[in-house]
Amino acid sequence: MVMLSARQDIPDETELLSRARSRDPHAIRLLIQRHNQRLFRIARSIVGNDSEAEDALQQAYCSAFTNIEAFRGDAQFGTWLARIVMNEALGRRRRHRPTMELAVMEERPDLVAQIIPFPNTALPDPETSMAQREIRALLERSIDELPEGFRMVLVARLIEGMSIEETAEAFGILPETVKTRLHRARRLLRSALERHIGPVLGDAFPFAGQRCERLTAAVLDRLGLR
Repeated sequence: MVMLSARQDIPDETELLSRARSRDPHAIRLLIQRHNQRLFRIARSIVGNDSEAEDALQQAYCSAFTNIEAFRGDAQFGTWLARIVMNEALGRRRRHRPTMELAVMEERPDLVAQIIPFPNTALPDPETSMAQREIRALLERSIDELPEGFRMVLVARLIEGMSIEETAEAFGILPETVKTRLHRARRLLRSALERHIGPVLGDAFPFAGQRCERLTAAVLDRLGLR
């Protein structure tokens, strides 16, 4: 039997779409797996939590594959899916929280993101891994609290690596608007991180507990004092 490589085993997207239109569950599964990570992150950038993002993504997939005949190939399939996910996520967000018009936000130089304060607590051992988790948590909370339109563009461009053109097409905005929102999002994020990291800088690069003890023992050994 001739063994095919993993790359040869995976059909291209055109074939998968053709099979998905015939309700082939394997093709639909592969398409979902192919786009899951990007679409989850986009949904989460809108609704702000994992559970709601998962629900929005599930509903969006159901809508997309129920109405897959509506996909005519005018855009990339991933872009078409992204629009459905965004519409679903935005609808959920509007039901839960009032939003400020983006045009107003973009004109307000004094706009600041409301960030959950970062607790100034001692870091237990292992110090480095704990510090990394705290920093990641702070970054995720800060991104979550950015104004919606800025957050979506930031996630699409910097986390998902979408081009300016892809982002503009996905969100139905101009490329210039993508650039403006990304610039504002970076400034807001930098400002938030500076405010909340400042109080804990004294705890940065911790060298206590087991690490301190290990170094002390090694020095005493080299000095012949143990």
